[in-house]
This record gives sequence, C-alpha cells and structure tokens, in this order.
Amino acid sequence: MIETVRLTKKFGDLTAVDSLNLHVEKGEIYGFLGPNGAGKTTTIMMILGLLPPTEGEVRLFGKRISEDYFNIKRRIGVLAEVQYLYEEMTALEYLRFFGQLYQVENVDQRIKETLGRVNLYDRRNELLKGYSRGMKQKLGLARALLHDPELLLLDEPVSALDPYGIKEVRDILLEENAKGKTILISSHILSEVERICHRVGIMNKGRLLAEDTMAELRRRLTEEVELTLELEEEREEVVAALRELPFVVGVSSNGKQITVKTRADQDYRGQVSATVSRHGGVVIDLRRHEMSLEEAFVTITEKNLSLLTKEGPAA
Repeated sequence: MIETVRLTKKFGDLTAVDSLNLHVEKGEIYGFLGPNGAGKTTTIMMILGLLPPTEGEVRLFGKRISEDYFNIKRRIGVLAEVQYLYEEMTALEYLRFFGQLYQVENVDQRIKETLGRVNLYDRRNELLKGYSRGMKQKLGLARALLHDPELLLLDEPVSALDPYGIKEVRDILLEENAKGKTILISSHILSEVERICHRVGIMNKGRLLAEDTMAELRRRLTEEVELTLELEEEREEVVAALRELPFVVGVSSNGKQITVKTRADQDYRGQVSATVSRHGGVVIDLRRHEMSLEEAFVTITEKNLSLLTKEGPAA
C-alpha cells in the first residue's frame, strides 16, 4: 500500500529524510515512531505528495504518486496532528463541504453515521470555533473517514483526547482495519501503538533504524527480564541457589518475595521454578515483567539505538 524507495529530503545542508525504504502492507496497522525531529512528518508530507523529495520516490497502491495524483488522493484519508478547521462552519456544514469535494453518495446519511461514530452527532449544529481541541481532533477523524478510504494516514490521532476519547478512536481504527483498511499511525503515545499495531518502523535522524513486529522489537530492546516470585515461606537457600544459575543476572529478596533478573534470550520461568522446588521452596506466585514499547521509547536513548541497530538497520 505504501512503498518508499531511497526517499530523501534535504533542506540545505540538513538531511531530514535519508534514503528511506518504507513498506506498509495491505491490511496492516503500521506504527511510525521516532523522537521529535526524526523525519516522520517530512516523510508523511512526501507520501502525500505535498512535499517533493530531493531523491527517491513514493509508490501508493503500487503506483508512483505522480502518475495518478488525484485518483490516488481520493483513496486516502488523512488526519493531521493539528486541525485547522473552518471555524465559522458547523460540523454538519464542514463535513458536507468535504463530502461534496469527494463526491460522497448519500452524503447526509454518511455524515450522520460518521459523526455518530466519533460521538459528535448531537453537536453537529454548533460552530466549530466553540469546539474543544479534542472535539476538533475527533471531527478531523470523521472527515478522514467520510469518503470510506482504503488507506488512512494519521499523525498523532489521539494527542488531544482524554482516556475515553482515546478508547473511542482505538475502537474505530480496529473496526476500520477489520474491514480491510490499511492504517499508518505516527504517534508519541506508545501504549496505543503497542495495543493496535501489527508492525512498527522506528526513525531517528532521518533514517529507518528498525521495521518489525512488536514482539521482535521487544526482544531486540530487552537485555534483561524481571521475574517476581512469592514463596510460601522465606528460604535463604533458595535465594543462594538462584544466584548460581548461569542465566541469572541478579537476585534480590524481601522475605517471601524474590526478584530475579535473567537474560532475555529465552523464557527461564520453568528453570527458576524447578530450582526453587529442588531447594525446598513452594512457589505461590510467579510473574514475568515484559518491557513495554512505552518504557523503551519514552526517550530513545543511545543505548536503545545500539540495541536496534546491532542486528543491522532496516534501511
């Protein structure tokens, strides 16, 4: 659905996007991640044909965007991070205007359905200048969905929303994906990306460092796994035995509670539990804490970047 081939954008001496090879497959939800200034928005602008590349090319639906610009754009729905709306219009007038541009059939019925999905139908006759930022964000999503596009490009789709609004948008995106829609999401709310995306691509300084499934990225980012055990009773010999295991990085205990840090190359819970049993301990509870994407990328550190690139960059 989206393919970029050595896509590059330079602004004078600054290379904002550097030889980017991005692949988004039909029917997937793709998370496009990276710190501020990584080149994500510049990439999206080039994908949409709003910014010409310095080098390389963009293909959408298997075609160069320059080959069939207007027909390709009709097949895309876009939500920008900040909504610039016609504030003297009502929501109904605003969507009717875009419905006419996209030649949407049964436009009033489609508007009713779409506003209902974002929980704004009861506010349809209010002027947009009175809308909150979150309401404007949801109206922007309604506009992106109005013409039933095959591909959605969403830049920070839940940034202005409260938890209820975030869940609303998440459910809508999952419903759209279940219908076969392809979705690219650029977001800093990594917990949401982790919940719904099939694959993610991570950019830094204009280059794509990694492009993979959530499980594989977590594996590459995680050097250690933390196991928390609760024993029936305190046993010092169990703690000593756990420290001797070759895959254990560290052990700490507080009475019946034991925390074991292991290498992340495989799941060691069975061997830990067996060791406890051999030394007379009884495990009441054993939990494995997996690093979330948000924990790993709240700030993309140099350490994280080296972990991503040690198996070779995706670009």
